[in-house]
Amino acid sequence: MVVAAWCTAFSGFTALGLAMDRHHEDSYGRGSSPGPRRPWLRSAGVLGLLLSLAGCLAIKGPAQGWVLWLGVLTAGALGVVGVLSYAPRHAAPLGGLAVALAGLAAAMAF
Repeated sequence: MVVAAWCTAFSGFTALGLAMDRHHEDSYGRGSSPGPRRPWLRSAGVLGLLLSLAGCLAIKGPAQGWVLWLGVLTAGALGVVGVLSYAPRHAAPLGGLAVALAGLAAAMAF
């Protein structure tokens, strides 16, 4: 279940990163802008982070779940920083892959 929490945090941060002009331009080429997709990307990012929180609270409970979530957020953010810095064209496909892997990991946990 921690894998699912990390994957949703990674995909959430990826969506939030792609909602920014600079990272969207790096990922999709010069002159591109998120435009009308920006609110959807932001909403998807927030949803991913909230799902990550829900997973961490389900795993460890309210006392330790928040601490686990902060660690998962840190690890997810570091992954996104690495991808957006060194392989920005792969950011969107990796974010989608993380969503699929989160669903698979959550399904296997139950």
